[in-house]
Amino acid sequence: MFCPRCGIKSLQKCSEKEFVCGCGFHYFQNVASAVMVALCWQDEVLVAVRGRAPGKGLLDLPGGFVDPGESLEEALVRELKEELGLDLGREVPRYVGSFANVYPYDDVVYHTSDTVFILELAHKPAVVAADDVAACEWRKLADLSPTEFAFRSTGMAIGQLQRW
Repeated sequence: MFCPRCGIKSLQKCSEKEFVCGCGFHYFQNVASAVMVALCWQDEVLVAVRGRAPGKGLLDLPGGFVDPGESLEEALVRELKEELGLDLGREVPRYVGSFANVYPYDDVVYHTSDTVFILELAHKPAVVAADDVAACEWRKLADLSPTEFAFRSTGMAIGQLQRW
C-alpha cells in the first residue's frame, strides 16, 4: 500500500489495525461508528430494502455512518432525512444497544460499531425511499427473521427487539 505521507509503496501491516512506513508514518484503522433506528408503530417496524451493495435487495433498518463532527443522535436525524424524508421533530429515540459489524465496500472491509435506537411512533408516518434505500416496508416485528437482513448487527438488533 502507498504511504499517504511519502507516497512510496511502503506501508506495511503490523497488526490487524496498525500500518507503518519507513518514513515514520503510522496509520491505525479504527472502528467506524454507525447508527440505525427501529421506527415502531403498534406491532410493526419500518424496514428498508437496500438499494446498493453490500446487501443490495436485503433488509436493513434506516441509518448509516456517523460523519466527522456528528453525535450519534445528529447522525440519526440526518440519515432519516436523507433516506426517508422524515423529520423527527421533538421525538427522541431511545438507546437500545450496540453491535460490532463488518461493512465490505469497494475492496475494503470496514469494522463498525453499530448503535441501535428505537422510536415508538404515535402515528404511522409517510416515508419516501431515497438515497441508498430502494423501498420501505412496514412489517410485523414478530414475523421478521434476522437472516433477512444484510448485516449481522441488524439481525442481532431485531432479535433483541423481539425479546423485549
